[in-house]
Amino acid sequence: MDPLERMQIFHRVAELASFSQAAASLGLPKATASTAVQQLESQLGARLLHRTTRRVQLTQDGQAFYERSKDVLADMDELQAMFQQHSATGLTGRVRLDMSSGFARHIVIPRLPELLALHPLLAVELSSTERRVDLVREGFDCVLRTGNVVDTSLIARPLGALRLLNCASPAYLQAFGTPQTLDDLARHRLVHFVGTLGAKSGGFEYVDEAGAPQSIAMAGAVTVNNAESYSAACLAGLGIIQVPWLGAADPLRDGRLVEVLPQFSAPAMPLNLLYANRRNLSRRVRVVMDWLAAVVADAQLDG
Repeated sequence: MDPLERMQIFHRVAELASFSQAAASLGLPKATASTAVQQLESQLGARLLHRTTRRVQLTQDGQAFYERSKDVLADMDELQAMFQQHSATGLTGRVRLDMSSGFARHIVIPRLPELLALHPLLAVELSSTERRVDLVREGFDCVLRTGNVVDTSLIARPLGALRLLNCASPAYLQAFGTPQTLDDLARHRLVHFVGTLGAKSGGFEYVDEAGAPQSIAMAGAVTVNNAESYSAACLAGLGIIQVPWLGAADPLRDGRLVEVLPQFSAPAMPLNLLYANRRNLSRRVRVVMDWLAAVVADAQLDG
């Protein structure tokens, strides 16, 4: 194993604070990752990591080496890319992404064969979650996220905004009637969506005549924390949902969902690509991010 490979393994261990997770993410045995870091420490004559049975933590020397070596790894990626960019095989290496399951299924995965046809040696690791992953700690190159950016340490690349629709199933509307005004919502139910179960729902959200966001507390027997469950609950007749246009397009088209109160839509949701450090982006990550931006633009998320 060469020094560069040891450095890459050390970086992943430092980011994940775990030899087991780092080894799994790199497809290596845990013993190999541990040996690589030990050899790197011997080579440098410094202890880089504190190891206990519960956690792995950078030493002061380890933190300094981690920061300086980030630029070295980035420069190596650029140097390799300089000679590979005209190669018939295109990009090489792994890119790790995270996005919601809906985006992955409806938008990204159907277009993924195009990217891999251009770059057959590229490996894409695609995680689909609704939670806010720790981009650095969990080793992601970039994540696609809706909503306002809450982590100011990350760089956000805006990709537009998602138009939201108010939807209900025909069975629900037959049972409860079709709301015509905001006052009618007092007699209706909302499927509540929260990021973490136990958190308070924001209620029915809309933009008033002055363009200001407002919300109305509503009753509802079901609370979910997953986009798939959110749509499924609405299709099952459990209440009204406020969902991005793209996610509702097919059930609206075939009549499984009906739009209600179109004059009182929720504020559009910002869509961003988040990444950790512009200086250390490899060429393959920049190319994949540009590809994702083009795919999102083609999807016409505002309907």
